[in-house]
Amino acid sequence: MTKQPQIEIPESVRHMLIENADRYETGDFINGDPSWFMHQVRGDANREAMAFVASCLSYGSRQQFMPKIDHLRQCCDGEMHRWIANGDFAAVLPEGCTDCLYRLYTVDMFHHFLRAYQHLMQQYGTLGDFVRRNAATGFDAVAAICNYFATQGVSVIVPKDCTSACKRVCMFLRWMVRDGSPVDLGLWADAIDRRTLIMPLDTHVLQQGQHLGLLASRTASMATAQRLTEALATVFPDDPLRGDFALFGYGVEHD
Repeated sequence: MTKQPQIEIPESVRHMLIENADRYETGDFINGDPSWFMHQVRGDANREAMAFVASCLSYGSRQQFMPKIDHLRQCCDGEMHRWIANGDFAAVLPEGCTDCLYRLYTVDMFHHFLRAYQHLMQQYGTLGDFVRRNAATGFDAVAAICNYFATQGVSVIVPKDCTSACKRVCMFLRWMVRDGSPVDLGLWADAIDRRTLIMPLDTHVLQQGQHLGLLASRTASMATAQRLTEALATVFPDDPLRGDFALFGYGVEHD
């Protein structure tokens, strides 16, 4: 990525971001958020698997995707790791079924996604173990996850490469890496430095970044996500993704 000039953030904006991060990164944040699901299951392997499945379905309207995620949580009886590892998902999501599961995802498409995830579990144990063996930074982890599923023929539910912002993968990594948070689990804090995580970027966050003068780009790409992360690192140098909560709060107060 071409080095961009460092953005000077006004002191008033810096103060607002810090204040919002403090205000919104609380236990109440998970209510109505897809991160809620990983807090409803027991055991690190189940939390990790539940979080990854939830992140993959988290786009569009929360009122629509939250019930879909909860349906899968109930189908696996809170044992998401076992449900996938044993292939039990096939009884609920049969191969070849062209019914719509959620928006662009058919049942068959999600079946093949979970089958690829099952293969990863059989080879590595957990997604966390896979990342520990294949990544040293947040970007490495995004690339490794995207590449693995692409080689398994899954390229819609998980992006095929890191050209796009990979918002849902970056969000999942925030959940897994950041520790000491009432929201994020920090299960991979020993493997990935939280300072290397990349900001989850979608159109809404892009617009917020532009409005606050944190971004000049109008494209929700990985390069833009990295630039936004660099800008937030000047405010939160030890933990740039605290800025995710800060921008969430800004959106709540200005939408």
